[in-house]
Amino acid sequence: MVAQEVVVAVTKYALLATLLFVSVTTTGAVLPEDRSDAMYHSYSGDGVTIDGPSILLRKKVGNTVSFSANYYVDTISGASIDVRAQASEYQEERTEATLGADFLHNKTLVNVSFTNSSENDFEANSYHLGISQDFFGDLTTLSMSYSRGEDEVRRRGDLNFLEEAQRQKFGVGLTQVISKNWIMGFNVENVSDQGYLNNPYRAIRYVDDDSARGFAFTTEIYPNTRVSNAFSINTNYYLPYRASIYGDVRYYSDTWGIEASNLKLGYIHTFGDAWIIDAHVRFYQQEQANFYQDLFARADEFTYMARDKELSTYSGVSGGIGITYQWAFSQSFFLEKSTFNIEYDYMQFDYDNFRDVTTGEAVGEEALFGFSASVIRAYVSIWY
Repeated sequence: MVAQEVVVAVTKYALLATLLFVSVTTTGAVLPEDRSDAMYHSYSGDGVTIDGPSILLRKKVGNTVSFSANYYVDTISGASIDVRAQASEYQEERTEATLGADFLHNKTLVNVSFTNSSENDFEANSYHLGISQDFFGDLTTLSMSYSRGEDEVRRRGDLNFLEEAQRQKFGVGLTQVISKNWIMGFNVENVSDQGYLNNPYRAIRYVDDDSARGFAFTTEIYPNTRVSNAFSINTNYYLPYRASIYGDVRYYSDTWGIEASNLKLGYIHTFGDAWIIDAHVRFYQQEQANFYQDLFARADEFTYMARDKELSTYSGVSGGIGITYQWAFSQSFFLEKSTFNIEYDYMQFDYDNFRDVTTGEAVGEEALFGFSASVIRAYVSIWY
């Protein structure tokens, strides 16, 4: 559960508000190719380091069924700004395992999967069903999805603490081939959460004249329901010199009062038959939750109170580059081709109303918080 303290694009808990933006993936009625991936990921930022491996296997059985399995590990160490203000550094590990299957019938593709994510104080199980259908000469693809999750939340050092949460997600997507060079996608997503929705380690701060620092901490209190909606448009245009440009725009809002927008632009260029370079930039802007404050007047000022910086007003910009090298094996070899991929992203986040309480300045006048982070992903893919 402590992993939720971390803002990192390579983990399940990456960028809380950004995660809520994830749109429905739309694919045509084609089974995934047989392949294996081995990845190493690393994140460093805000005093926290996260790294670990991931293994993905895909295999078709005949022409109508494909099975997949994925194993993912996060090793987390350090202390983010929230932890530094109240506690010492920590180290823990999260493991995630997914089993899935795809079923193809004519122009209909059905996907089912089960995922288990486990930490020493957090257990999550989720189930997913997705259906996509091609129309109009395979130029249009309509997809629908449903996911359900069950979480168990515990707290280290408190054997009697046990809370639960349930999550549902509905998605609809439409992909349209506009021309031989241009494709667009439209996606809508609705997420409903119920139960214990906050982190048991997070706390608000409130004015306390009896404290040497002038403030004290107490546990956050969140509503036990949350409904969010996200809308996105994405496009990809193929250029005549073996390159393409792509973009993605998303808007998000929820019943906690958060509104956010996201814009991503990218350029892909192919060099010869082996090299591919992908350069991209992303902008993000979010408005705070209704019950968020950096400093409260007293411990029981409102019914709901939060000081999670990911519920504050903040903005982010990131840029990255990915390089892929591909080579083909001989036709007599049982492997078809392989790629080596390395990706690097640099991110900068600036918070408009979350202050760094570790600076020792006057209460409520501390410097506004901001930080940068780097993410590296390196992986090998093999098709067979």
